Amino acid sequence: VIGAGAAGSTAATTAAQNGIRVAQVERDKIGGTCLNYGCDPTKAMIHIAGLLYHARHADRFGLRISEAKVDWNSVLSWVHQVQLRIRGGTSEEAAAQLSHKGIHVLPGEATFVSPHELTVAGKTISADRIIVAAGSQEVIPPIEGLNEAGFITNVEAVSLPTLPNRMAVVGGGAIGIEFAQMFHRFGVEVTVLERSSIILDKEDREVADTLCSLLEKEGLRLETSAELKRVQRDAQGKCLTIRCGERAEEQLVVDEILLAIGRQPSLASLHLEKAGVKTTKKGIEVDATLRSNVPHIWAAGDVTGGLQFTHVAYQQGKLAAHNAFAQEPQPFDGRVIPWVTFSDPALAHVGKTEEQLRQEKVEYRATHMYFKDVERAIAEGATTGLVKLLVDKQGKVLGGHILAPRAGDLLAPIILAMHADLSAETVASTIMPYPNMIEGVRWAADQ
Repeated sequence: VIGAGAAGSTAATTAAQNGIRVAQVERDKIGGTCLNYGCDPTKAMIHIAGLLYHARHADRFGLRISEAKVDWNSVLSWVHQVQLRIRGGTSEEAAAQLSHKGIHVLPGEATFVSPHELTVAGKTISADRIIVAAGSQEVIPPIEGLNEAGFITNVEAVSLPTLPNRMAVVGGGAIGIEFAQMFHRFGVEVTVLERSSIILDKEDREVADTLCSLLEKEGLRLETSAELKRVQRDAQGKCLTIRCGERAEEQLVVDEILLAIGRQPSLASLHLEKAGVKTTKKGIEVDATLRSNVPHIWAAGDVTGGLQFTHVAYQQGKLAAHNAFAQEPQPFDGRVIPWVTFSDPALAHVGKTEEQLRQEKVEYRATHMYFKDVERAIAEGATTGLVKLLVDKQGKVLGGHILAPRAGDLLAPIILAMHADLSAETVASTIMPYPNMIEGVRWAADQ
């Protein structure tokens, strides 16, 4: 198994549990991007930033919190403890635990030398079956002066030694927005630069626009149709020459630039051509069962060019390990894939957006339940969001979108309804405990 992130770890564990002798190659730390530089540390930091923000805005509840400030080193210490707890210790300690499960961890870069052989740290190993789960890496755009001026990605952003005063976040997708709000709440002046005409372009516009309005009210600067033309460093900091829409070019001076424009599969160092594995610009070509064109080589997670989510990688890793030894390999079921932008409020998404249904000329109706009308939301002062369901004539749920605190948790009934082919009426007729935010989902389904 090449990679010890979500897909690789699940694949290795699944195979070992079935009595297979497993070697797992990892060039960095066990846990992959999600644990070391992505999902887990960022959610810990977002949570802390949220506590700080809400402590500073608690006056309306009758709380007078005189001093709420950031001890950045202590924040980083907490994040590190979270990572250790999830991993089960350091990377070396985790590797020792895996060896007890029959998984031999090989530190180093994996490079194919033939269809069955790879070199790792100067040694050649061979395997009957190989699962490639090497993950992805940040796309670095060819912008004049960017490399010379310097920048960071999510890798450095979760362990910055000090907080900058000013930051430009290049990219207005989920990762960019999460980092932007988090750093803003820690006291950084943040500008988001999005090249396209809309922020969060994969989301339902009504819901995403509501979130963007809230972020701007909070103090973030969100710029769309923004072209970053060049960067140069001067005495004031990193000077970005940008053009936003039809406006004239302007200078934006910041202390740090965070790139968040997207990720691409990490394939170059693998030399897959030596194994005869076909690839495209998106990643490794696989069939429905995650098998490559080389019968004994499988792929899972970000390298397949599909949706880049940990929960997808986990499921694919498990399936690839099963299929590699199965008489009848099973297809990956990617019909219902939810995701969440972990802003505050969070934006949770499953299925189609209203824009997609219009484009596909699918008949539907949209139902809404606004949290300003949900008792628990009123009690907690969390009334700015909504639940939006998209339903066909037969009551089948085509899409669900929630803007609320912990929206990802609230999305669960909609995910289950879509996965199990349950009707909106079934969701509406399910008794939910009162008072809870989940009632917003029930009342939206009841319409």
